[in-house]
This record gives sequence, C-alpha cells and structure tokens, in this order.
Amino acid sequence: MLALLRTFSWQELRRHPWRSAAAVVAVMLGVALGLAVHVINASALDEFSQAVRSISGQPDLTLRAAQGSLPESLYAEVAAHPQVALASPWLELTAQAAADPENLPTFGPDRNAATDDPAAAGPRVALRVVGIDALVVPAVAPDLMPRAAPAAPRLALLAPATVFLNAAALRALGFTAALRGDEPLRLSTGLRTHTVHIAGTVAAGGTPLAVMDIGAAQDLFARGGQLTRIDLQLRAGAPRAQVARELQARPGWPAGVVVAQPGDAEQRLGNLSRAYRVNLTVLALVALFTGAFLVFSVLALSVAQRAPQFALLAVLGATPRQRLLLVLGESALLGAVGSAAGLALGMGLAALALRVLGGDLGGGYFAGAEQPALQWSAGAAAVYGALGLAAALVGGWWPARQAQELPPAQTLKGLGAQGGRARGGLVGVALVAAGALLAKAPPVLGIPLAAYLAVGLLLVGGIALLPWAVQALLHWLEPLAARHALPLLALERARRMRGSAAVALGGVVAALSLAVALTVMVASFRGSVIQWLDAVLPAPLYVRLAGPAGEDAATFPPGFGEAVARLPGVQRVQPQRVSSLLLDPTRPPVALLARPLGADPAQALPLVGSAHPVPADRVGIYVSEAVVQLYGVQPGADWAAPSAAFAPLVQEPGAPAARFFVAGVWRDYVRQFGAITLDRDDYVRLTGDARTTDLALWPAPGADEAALRGAIAALAQEAAGGSEAGSASSPTPPALEFSAAAAIRARSLALFDRSFAVTYWLQAVAIGIGLFGVAASFSAQVLARRKEFGLLAHLGLTRAQILTVVAGEGAAWTAIGALAGTLLGLAVAVVLVHVVNPQSFHWTMELRVPVGRLAALAAAVMAAGTVTAWLAGRAAAGRDAVMAVKEDW
Repeated sequence: MLALLRTFSWQELRRHPWRSAAAVVAVMLGVALGLAVHVINASALDEFSQAVRSISGQPDLTLRAAQGSLPESLYAEVAAHPQVALASPWLELTAQAAADPENLPTFGPDRNAATDDPAAAGPRVALRVVGIDALVVPAVAPDLMPRAAPAAPRLALLAPATVFLNAAALRALGFTAALRGDEPLRLSTGLRTHTVHIAGTVAAGGTPLAVMDIGAAQDLFARGGQLTRIDLQLRAGAPRAQVARELQARPGWPAGVVVAQPGDAEQRLGNLSRAYRVNLTVLALVALFTGAFLVFSVLALSVAQRAPQFALLAVLGATPRQRLLLVLGESALLGAVGSAAGLALGMGLAALALRVLGGDLGGGYFAGAEQPALQWSAGAAAVYGALGLAAALVGGWWPARQAQELPPAQTLKGLGAQGGRARGGLVGVALVAAGALLAKAPPVLGIPLAAYLAVGLLLVGGIALLPWAVQALLHWLEPLAARHALPLLALERARRMRGSAAVALGGVVAALSLAVALTVMVASFRGSVIQWLDAVLPAPLYVRLAGPAGEDAATFPPGFGEAVARLPGVQRVQPQRVSSLLLDPTRPPVALLARPLGADPAQALPLVGSAHPVPADRVGIYVSEAVVQLYGVQPGADWAAPSAAFAPLVQEPGAPAARFFVAGVWRDYVRQFGAITLDRDDYVRLTGDARTTDLALWPAPGADEAALRGAIAALAQEAAGGSEAGSASSPTPPALEFSAAAAIRARSLALFDRSFAVTYWLQAVAIGIGLFGVAASFSAQVLARRKEFGLLAHLGLTRAQILTVVAGEGAAWTAIGALAGTLLGLAVAVVLVHVVNPQSFHWTMELRVPVGRLAALAAAVMAAGTVTAWLAGRAAAGRDAVMAVKEDW
C-alpha cells in the first residue's frame, strides 16, 4: 500500500509539473527574500558593531555629558578612584576634510574632476576626528594606536596639527597607504579651515576617521578644557554598578554626567535601526505568507481533481490517516524543494545586494560604512528553511483534511463534489474579531508583535470568509441570470463548485490585500511627509555650513544671524540651533532644537492638538511624538529629565535648575528617537550659547538672490577672519550650503522613495506570486473541465460560446477576488498606518487612499485571471469533443 501511495503522488507531480512548480517558486521566493534581508541586516549591523568596538575599545564604564562636553577636571578626579585601573580621555568632533590639490593624484579613479583647477581643494569628506591620549590608548583601543609613516618625525603622534587616517579616509580623500608622512590636509570646522599634516595611519575600520593627540586637538579646534567622554577600565573584580554609583555619589559630582555601560553604544545602534530591520523582515515574509496560500490552492485543486482516485484508494484499503499523510507528504516535498532553492537564492541575493547597495538597504542607518562582509549563519538558514517547510505544511493541511474526510462511496458515484453550505463563516468572523482586538495591544520590547499577528489574523479570517461571501453573492445573482442560458450555465456551475473557486481566489486575495495595504501605507506616509515639509519649511531659502547635520553640525558664531538680517535684500531671518540631549544611556540622544517660536507656536511647529499655556516660572518645551511614547511624557505637565541636562550650563551661579513644562506635542518624521523644541531666547538664557547651525531666510520682494548669496558668503568670510583668534588656519573661504525650500522638499522626497525602494520590490514580488497563483489555479480548473466542454459541444454550444462562458467566469471570479482583496487590504492598511507605524517609529500619519493605484492593481488582477481562463479554455475546448467525453480518469 505504501508503494502504491508513493507511486500515486509521484504520478500526480509528473502529470502537473507547472502547478507544482508554482508552489515551489512561491516558497522559494519567500525563503530567499526573508533570508536575504536577514543576512544583509546582520552583516551591516555586525560591521558597524565591529567599527564601534574598534574605535571605542572595551571599557568597563564610559562617562558622557547629557548635553555639551565634559570638564577636563573630571578626568583627574575619576582616574584617582581606587577601583579605576586606567582612565582614557577622548575628544571627538566632525570636520570637513579636503586634500591639498598639489598632493592629489593626477590620474586614475581617485582623481577628482574639481581638482583640475590648481586653486581648488580636493573632494570634501565628512571626517570623524578623534583626540586620544597616546600613552593609554594601546590598552583601551589598540586599533586607534597611530602608526607613523617611514618619513614622519619620531614623535609625530604628539606633534601639533598632525593626524593619522584610517583606510576609509585615505580612499575617500584620494590617498594611498604609501604616505610620505607630511602630506597636507585641510580640516574645516565652522567658519575656520585648519591645515594639518598626515603622518601615518591607524588600523580602525568603519567610516572615514582621523586620530590625533588630544592636547593637539584641543589647541587646534579651540576646545581647551573640554572632553567628549572618559573611558574607564576597572581593577580586576571591581563591580561596575557599584563603582558607577560611588562615582555619581561623590561630593561635587557634576550634574548631567551620565555613566554608561560598555554595551550601551552597540545597543543604541541596534535600537536605532531595529524597527526598520524588523519591518523589512516582516515585509520579506509576506512573500512566504502568500506562498502558503498558493500551496493551499494548488493542493486543494489537486485533491478536488483526484477525488475519485482517493476514493478508489480508500476502497483498496488506504486509511483516512494514510490519505492525510499522503497530501501532507506532497506539501512537505514542495516545501523542502522550495526551501532548499530559497536558501541558495537568498544567499546569492544577499551577496549581490551587499556588493551593489552595501548594507544600507535604503534606510540610511548604515550609510557611509565600509562594505560589510557576508555573514553566513547556519542558525538563520535553518530557521528560514523551517519557515518555508512550515508554510507549505500549513498550506497543505486543509486539503489533506479534505482527502482524509472524503466519502468513498459518494465520490465514486460522482456526488463527492456537491456544494453544501459554505463553511468557515464563524471561524472567519472569530479570526477577524481576534485580529481587531490584538491591534489594540501595546508593543513588546518596542516591536509591534501583536499588530503583526493582528494583520495575519485579519488576512486569514478574511480569506476564510470567502466561501460564505461567494455563497451570498451567488444567491443574490441567481434571479438575475434565470432567463439567460449562458450566464445561468456559468452561475449554476459556480454555485455547485464554489469551494474550488474560493480556493482559487485565496492566493489572489492574500497577495492583493497585502499589496493594497502596503500601497496605502506608503501613500499615507508620503502624503503626510509632504504636508509636514510644507509646515517645517516656511522660508524660501536656507543657509548652513557644509558638513554633517544634527549634533555634529558646524555652527555660525554669535551674532551672525543678526548680521545677515541687516543685509540689503533680506526681509527676515530665523536662526536655529540643533544640539542633543542624552537622557538615557541605552537610547540615542534626543535632538534639541532652539528656534524662535513667537507668541503662537502652532505657526512654527506642526502641532498635534492644541498647545498648553506655559506657567510663568516654567520653560515651555514642545516634544515630538517619539518623546511621548519613549519617555512617557504627558503634555500639560512638568518634565524633570531635561533639568539635569541643562544644570551644568546654568549661567547664574547659585540659580536653581530650570523647570521644564511640556506645552505641546509636534509631528516629526526625521528624528525617530525624539526631538525637543524650545524658544531660542530661552535656550540662550539657559546656556549662554548664541551660536546657530541653520538660518532660514525670507528675501525681500524683488531681491537678487544671487547677489544675496554672495553677500552672505562675504559676511561669512569676514566672520571667519576674526573668529578663533590664535588658531592656525588658512584663509580658505568657508563652504556654505544654500538650499531653496523646493530643493529641500525634492531631496527629502527622493530620500523617502529610496528608503522605500526595497518595499516596492518586495511588494512587486508578492503581487507577482499572487498573479502567478491566479494563472496556475485557473489554468488547472479550466483544463480539468475537458469533459464538460465536450458535453457542451455535443449539446450545441459553439466554441466561441464556450470560451465566452469561461472568460466570463474568470472575469467574475477575479472581480470578486479583487473586491475582497481591496477591502481586506484597506482593513490591514488601517492597522499598518495607525498601529504598526506608531509602535515601530513613534510617529503618526493620516490615512490616504490612492484610488488610482488601487484601481490599477485590481484591474491587473482581473486582466490576469480573465486572460488566463480564456487561454486555458481555448486549449481545453480545442480537443476533440467526442474524445473528451469518452476520456476516463
């Protein structure tokens, strides 16, 4: 009997190879995409983690300031602690670097087109400059130990204005590893440009990096008495938590100094990209989810077509359990072949993506890093292979149950395929209700697991309701088709075979609903971003110094904004200062924006709701939605956390710390881990820092914008000549970036589309699998009706009439599938927009339905189903009618 069952399954696979191939391809693509996304993310994160460890070393504790810098006097205090074996001071900043044009190569790929002008500098590179104590860095971060070039001075690592570059910096600036030891390099910070010499290299990887003596860095960049962080290595056996408490409990311990654990930096990096990585992984598994429905469709049709053969096997002695295991074995074979092929394809896709795109995948979290090495993970391969096998088994479970419960006698008489009452209505309703309840559950460890499960239940429940919905629709259409022969013929067959039709529709509804949901989500996000950009970019023109944005942005000196406001042709200027607050060592810093808010903050910020009046003895702040979710902040209440960060910067000795009042919440689509906005006057009063990072300009009507830009550049050149007196600097004009609001908007939307490029590709794969499933299902159903077509031909129907019936059935069923998939996709989109997105990225957006694109998706599905049914019917009806009627199974 076992040999007979094996032969039975093998013959089925041989008779319908294309149908089996459809299921295999669906599983293969699902496994491949899931594994590829996982491997790319793991490789990029591992590369970044290695770079962090290479630069930061492995300290036991790290001291950082919640805002600004650490006082250098703190270094001697912590180094004298009895449990501290070694203390390492650091000074970190970001500069714009450019090689001297006389030292750039004159040929080859490293030659920049801009260097054809002898007076022009080389390509500008954002360079991370790290000041280190060369006496202790070998024990803390050996990869940062300078390696002097052969011709460099003996004590070059202690020399002023001398740097050592890593490999990424050398490549970016056009140098080779064979350095003379005195190559000049220009470093620009703010309005000043300093000339330094490259004396050698360092082994640290990651982004472009320059290392120099910490004292030389303090002198060069006018950072005397300032440190960025202090790393501590404790004595053997010293408990880290206890030492941290003892340090913070010491008399006179500076307010706002945070003691972090060594893994906090890597944890911050993982947290920063985790939501993006998880969402990409779930999106990749969408193809696998669709593949499970395609396996279900293929095996359900196969079981329905082989019903007489299963009945004969039952008569010959095959037990119901053996019939169940037979179909499950077929689904396991499809899943195993698809998973094996998917693992190979997934590694190939990952290797190609890392080579072409790097590890970024469009999210921007790993931009600028070295190309990550492919990280093979046997555990991940086993997990995704098991997921592919499980998807196939889940898809084959219901058809296997049908084969198990098949009544042999009725089936042999041709009565086993009669349609009874539609089942699954109550189950579908229960699944949809459970999904709706789970959508309201909170995230788990910052991941919307319940929401993802809710989406799955909504999809399964909606598809389970298909037979019930089809029965209700056929009952409603029956009176309309009673007087027309061909529609009545199609309707009666549909009524009797609605189970098979619902099975065929399952795959297309799954694929289309997910495609609709993703389309609505992306359109909603993009539309909300456009509306947000209109609110946060009120000025026609913006100016800033070239270099990185955010915390490391270069600053204009105090009074520069006021000087620009006095220029002819300037109607209004709005200065802004961007810095950061480290409120939690395990989270990335919160952005701090100081800008004029005026009497009505709603005119300056895209507020969510209304603003609360600020009490007279409080400082009003406006927090982004991410701050509310991450820190539990309540609008209309005090918030003590920023007070500790501002305490070291209080200008009046003995004055009490500022008390902050959360006056409102605003929408921010840039800073995933939160932003705080306060009025610039309050910021200057609290910190004494009147520098600015950005200027928003409103030119006067009729003003010559080109002349205005030239006047601002001349003003910056004049300010550069009088700032930072005493530092060695060149007279190179500062590099200013002028951006029109329209250009910023276009660039922002381009970055948005780049971030969702992978989403579009994964969505296209899911739609392709669904359409492939439609073609396979309808082809199998139509080709199985050769006897029916032969009988209709005997009864007098022409070939054209038969094809009309078949094409009409295909159009009707795909229209039902398109309608059901669209409605179900809209329900899933509501969960993605209002639950998954806020829980993942901590911001909200308005639901927007792109009717045109959804109509195009539905039309594509209908066209695929109709054309497939017509072509399959043309092939089936082309056979000799007499032979088709006489054909035995």
